[in-house]
Amino acid sequence: MGKYLVKRLLIGAVTLLALATITFFLMHAIPGSPFAGETNKLPGVVKERLIEQYGLNEPIHIQYIKYLGNALRGDFGTSLNRRGRQVVDIIKSGLPNTARLGAVAFCIAIGVGILLGTVAAFSKHRWVNSAVAFVATIGVSIPSFLLALLMMLLFGVVLRWLPIVGLSSWRHYIMPGIALALAPIAMISRLTKTSLTEVMKQDYMVLARSKGTSELMVIIRHALKNALIPVVTYAGPLLATLLTGSFVIETLFSVPGIGAEFVMSVSNRDYTMIMALTIFYGTFIIVCNIVTDLITAVLDPRIRLR
Repeated sequence: MGKYLVKRLLIGAVTLLALATITFFLMHAIPGSPFAGETNKLPGVVKERLIEQYGLNEPIHIQYIKYLGNALRGDFGTSLNRRGRQVVDIIKSGLPNTARLGAVAFCIAIGVGILLGTVAAFSKHRWVNSAVAFVATIGVSIPSFLLALLMMLLFGVVLRWLPIVGLSSWRHYIMPGIALALAPIAMISRLTKTSLTEVMKQDYMVLARSKGTSELMVIIRHALKNALIPVVTYAGPLLATLLTGSFVIETLFSVPGIGAEFVMSVSNRDYTMIMALTIFYGTFIIVCNIVTDLITAVLDPRIRLR
C-alpha cells in the first residue's frame, strides 16, 4: 500500500507539472495582453510599466522558471486584472460557494442514480425500465447549460417558483444542482443497473438466499457492496469535477464561485489566475483518483493495489 501511494503521488506530481507547463506556454502563445482591454484607459507608458512590474517583458522561459519557484513556495502571485488582490485570496473567497453547490449536485447524482439503477435492475415491469432508460438518454443527450436555461425560463421566469441568481438560500441550489447532476445520474443509473444484474447471477448470491436471508438484506449486504464498485470508480472524478465548479452553470446562475472566476480569467487573460486555478483543479482531481482507488480496494479485497 505504501509503495502504491508513493508511486501514485510521483505520477501525480509529474502529471501536474506537465499540465502546468502546457498551460503556461499555451497561455502565453495566444496573441494579446492582460491589459489589452485597457487600451483606451491607460497611457502607453503606464501599460509598459505594468508589463515590467509583472515581469511579462522577460523571456518566456525565465517567467516559467520564476513562476514554478514561487508556486512551490505557495506564492501564486496577484491577479493581473484585479490588481492588489492575491490569487489565493480570490480562490478562497469563491471556493465555499462552488464546494457547496458541487456537494449538493453530487448527493443528488449519487442518491437518484443508485436508486434508479437499483429499481430498474429488480423491477419486472417493462415501463419502469423504459422510464429509467429515458432518463438516462435525456441525461446524456441534453447539455447541462440547455437544461439550466429551460429550468430558468420555466421555474424562474414563468412560474416564479425558484430564484435564478446567487446562492443565498436553499432554494437557490435546486436548479443549478439538478442541472449539474442530470448527466451523472444517467451514467450512475446505467452503471448500477448493469453491475447489479451481473452480481445477482453470482454463486455467493445464491448461497446468501439459501441461508434464509430476506431479499432486501441480500441486496443491501451483498449485492450493492459489490455492484457499487464501478460507481465508486466513477464517483471519484465526478466529485472532483463538481466540487471544483462548473464554468457554464456558475456563470448562468451568477454563482460567485471559482468556476465563474475561471471563465472571467480566461476572457481577461489573467495569467496568474488561470495558472492557479489549473493547478488547483489538477491537484484535486489527482487526489480524488487516488482516494477512489483506495476505497475500491477496501470494498473488494480481490483488488490489489500495485
